[in-house]
Order: sequence, then structure tokens, then C-alpha cells
Amino acid sequence: MTAMAQLQSLTLDAGLHPGVSSLRRSLAVSCDAALGTLVEAVAATLVAVEIAILFSGIVARYCFDSPLVWSDELASMLFLWLAMLGAAVALRRGEHMRMTAVVALLPGGVQALLEVVATGAALTFLLCVAWPAYEFALEELFITTPALEITNAWRAAALPTGLGLMAAFAALRLLRTASLRLVALGLVAVAAVVAVFWLSEPVLRQLGNLNLLIFFVGVAGACVFSGVPIAFAFGLAVLGYLALATSTPLMVLVGRIDEGMSHLILLSVPLFVFLGLLIEMTGMARAMVGFLASLLGHVRGGLHYVLIGAMYLVSGISGSKAADMAAVAPVLFPEMKARGAKEGDLVALLSATGAQTETIPPSLVLITIGSVTGVSIAALFTGGLLPGVALAVLLCFVVWHRYRNEDLSHVRRATKSEIGRAFVIAFPAIALPFVIRAAVVEGVATATEVSTIGIVYAVLAGLLIYRQFDWRRLKPMLIETASLSGAILLIIGTATGMAWGLTQSGFSRSLAAAMTGLPGGAVTFMAVSIVAFVVLGSVLEGIPAIVLFGPLLFPIARAVGIHEVHYAMVVILAMGIGLFAPPFGVGYYAACAIGRVNPADGIRPILGYVLALFIGTIIVAAVPWISIGFLN
Repeated sequence: MTAMAQLQSLTLDAGLHPGVSSLRRSLAVSCDAALGTLVEAVAATLVAVEIAILFSGIVARYCFDSPLVWSDELASMLFLWLAMLGAAVALRRGEHMRMTAVVALLPGGVQALLEVVATGAALTFLLCVAWPAYEFALEELFITTPALEITNAWRAAALPTGLGLMAAFAALRLLRTASLRLVALGLVAVAAVVAVFWLSEPVLRQLGNLNLLIFFVGVAGACVFSGVPIAFAFGLAVLGYLALATSTPLMVLVGRIDEGMSHLILLSVPLFVFLGLLIEMTGMARAMVGFLASLLGHVRGGLHYVLIGAMYLVSGISGSKAADMAAVAPVLFPEMKARGAKEGDLVALLSATGAQTETIPPSLVLITIGSVTGVSIAALFTGGLLPGVALAVLLCFVVWHRYRNEDLSHVRRATKSEIGRAFVIAFPAIALPFVIRAAVVEGVATATEVSTIGIVYAVLAGLLIYRQFDWRRLKPMLIETASLSGAILLIIGTATGMAWGLTQSGFSRSLAAAMTGLPGGAVTFMAVSIVAFVVLGSVLEGIPAIVLFGPLLFPIARAVGIHEVHYAMVVILAMGIGLFAPPFGVGYYAACAIGRVNPADGIRPILGYVLALFIGTIIVAAVPWISIGFLN
């Protein structure tokens, strides 16, 4: 009898023991629901409390000239709890970012096994760093916060707590979604891989920097392409490297994760995510789209121009591409289909506008770049406006060419009074992006705090102007905000650990020397960066790629004479092409899901739009003024 047959005969199978299986799954579902409800409630409350703290700080400082000296400290302390609990919620809901394009090509049985392996791999990482996280929290007992004068362990305790909750949710996920036979097979596979690496430790320690290739390319790549969530793929790679190839204590890894997730500027991530959900719920996005449609609805391809313009305006509010597309597509797609537009072209343009608007503030990628590279957030917000316009012009040219012969005999042109009425209705929504930017530039609020001004503005507009505010949706929106933010922030934390490992190994110095020595100087470096980030955007998505490679490449860009804001815009646009272009771009499939269109229908129409985006990126790279012309 083979080993596989022995395992199958000794392992309980759901089909052979339906009563046991049913009881097991029922208990797992009950425990998961009870624990999940509690964690979601706390995470949602933390989002609301953070909004209240930061807005109170603005009011106290700007209106009463009496700053709350403790507000930033308390917000930072609660932020780590929000990030870790949000990551736990995301794991429970299966919302961590992952690469599934390769797994989707495999047979169903293999997919099910890899799903267990992915969860088992995440569980392995969580169990390995749980004790170092506990030790890290104990070390923080001896540090007292300056304003609140309490031990920093209250903040650091979020790390072992969040890791423990994620481990619990991962275990419950295995128990409630797979048969014990499949779970056993998957965990045995994970254990076998771990054992091979563990036994290879003496050999690995003699390989030097070759371990960077083994762990940061081999292990991380294998995990990503097998469907392991990106945050845990990064975490496993750096965990294996530090544990097996160096003498670094694992508590250092926990410290780097803490450092990556604790930048106060990153608190704007959950707040802008919530703002994006809020403008959709209050009808502000619909009002903006309605005004643009009244202006251009009678022009050939007019609603396609409206889609481009609406994505530009909405991106200036929400900062989240998924929120942008979800706000615009349901409003425009039905009418565009009624005019004869093909579904494939609609989703292709929606995806292309997602890439086009990546630089428009307050983009989460802009905020991430500022936090990991030290580039001014205000400068990035200012520099991001024109690159989006440049790409919009090229997309509009493609639309004009495709729809220059569209039959509009059945379309009625809006009267001036109708346009004026639509403008009046949309004006409060259109004004919001300018209010946000003015608050940062004029010093009313920091880049972290300004999102709370947008939130209060949107709430008042929804209640008093648009009269569209569903109180029942607030809790699900707060939970969704915590989940998405936790998934993003955990990636930033583990990628920070990986970037630290690359730096300590001397790789960053070698990379800097190689890149600065390229023939052609700045031009060659920019060209290589565009190609590299198109690939990285398709594989890792924007934020993980920026966190991992931003600290390495931005200093090189400065060394070869490229303005850091200019370089940031080019990098973001290149990543956007990779993120929203098929066959690997995750953003493209998100656009298809939002538009409810078969992904195969959009492959051919998107080629022209991707070409326009690529030409636009080259133009932005060649003309620095587009990015830095309005900087002081």
C-alpha cells in the first residue's frame, strides 16, 4: 500500500462520517461566527473612534488654537489595533490580496488542495511569529509614551493579539470549509516543505547572498503563484531567510512589521477607504456622473468621455480604485448598453480608467509612497493631477476613434436649464476634491487628518443636501473599511520586513551600484523602471511593489538626477498598467466583476486603451514638467 493510500485510509473523510463531519463543521461555523462578530464590532468601532479623534484634533487646533497634544499618540496606539484586527477580519472573510491566475488554470481537485495549502502556509507563519510577537510586547513594557504616560505595551499587545486571532480564524477556516482528509493532505504538504528547509539550514548558512534568490524570489514567488495571500507570502520568505540563513532573532522581524504598519500617515488608508464608500452611499458619485452626462451625453462616444471624467473626479475623493469603479459603473453602464456599447468595451475602458487615475490624490498608492520613501505627501498630491489628465486625453482619443460613427439620432440633447440644474445638484460633490486638497495645502489639516474633513463633509452633504443616508449601512461599511485596510497594512508590514532583510544583506548597495552604472544614465534607469513596475504591478499589485522596492529605487532615482515626485508618477502609472491589464492584472478582473462582464469579452477591446496608457506613461516620463510643474 502506498503512503498516499495509507494516509487516505487512516484519515477521517467527510463522506464516510457525515455525522461527525456535520458536527465538526457546525461547531467550527458557530465558533467562527461568534468570534468574528466580536472582532468585527471592535474593528468597526476603532475606525469610528479614529475618525472622531483626528477630527477633534483639527477642530481643537484650528478653531480654538488649543491643540490636543495626546491625539496623535492615542490615534497611533489605536491604529495598530485597527490594523491587526482588520487583518484578522480580512483573513476570516477571505479578503487578503492574492494571485489566483495560475491556480485558476488547474483542475478543481488541485485547486481545493492548494486552497488548504495556502491557509496552512499562512497558519505556519502566524504560529512561528506569535511567540516573538509576545516577547516584543513584553519588551515594550519598559517604554512609556510621552503624552499619555502609559506603557507602550498597550499598543504593542495588538501584534500578538492580532496574530493569535488570525491563527484562530485560519484554523476554523480549515475545519469549516474542507474535509479532514483534504486538510491532512494539505498540512502534510506544508509540513514537508518546512521540514526540508529546516534540515537544509547548515547548507543554507554557507550560501551567503544566494539565499536572497532562494527565499525572496523562490519561496515568495512559489507562495504567491500557489495562491498564498501576498502578505503571508512575503512573511514566510523573510521568516525563512532570517531563521535559516542568518543569526537575527525573529523578534527583529516583528519589530520591522510593527514599524511598517505604524506610520501615522498610513492611518489615512482606512479613512479614505471609508470616505470612498460614503460618497457612493450618499449619492455624491451619482450626482457628479449625472452632471457630466448632461454635458456630454449627446456627443458621439459621450458617455465614454463621461466615464473617464467621472473616474477622475471620484478618484479625487475616495483614493480606492475598487470604490471608484463600484461608484461609477452601475450609474453609467445601463445607459451605455442601451446606446449600443458592447460590454467588453465598457469593462475595458473602466479598467483603463482605473490605471489612468492611480496618480490622482488622495490615491492610497501616493500615501504609501510618502510613508515608505519620505517624499512629501503634499507634493505627491499636487504632482499627481496632471499625469492623470495626460492619460485621459489619450484615452479620449481612442474613444473618439472607436465611436466617431456612432448613431445618436435617438439621443436627446440636454437643455441649458437641465445642465444648470445638474450642476447645482453636483456642485457639493464636485467641490469635495478641492476642499480636501486645499485643507492640506493651506495647513488646515495634515495628510492624515484631511480625510476626516472629507468624511464630515460627505456626511453633512448626504444628510442635508442629497437626503440619501442609510444609517443601516454604516456598520457594514466600517467593517469593510477595517478589513480592506488590515489586508493592505499587513502587506506593508511584512514587505517592510523583507525590504529590511534586503538592505541588511547589502543587496540594496549592489542594486544601487548596478542601476547607477547603467549606460544612458537617467533615461535608461527610467526605461528599466517602467518595464520593471509594469511586471511588478501585474504580479504583486501596486502597494506591495512600492513597499518592497520603493526604499531601494527612490534613492537611486535621486542619485541619477530624477526628481522624486516625477519618478513617483512614472512608477505609479507603470504599475497601474500592470495592475489593470489582462491576463494577470487583478484590477482588470475586479472591473469585470463590478461590471458583471465575462473577462474574455474585454481582452481584445482593452488592447487599444493599454497602448494609449503606455504611450501616456512614456510622455509623462519624458516631460518632467507634467509631474512637477506646479510644485513650489
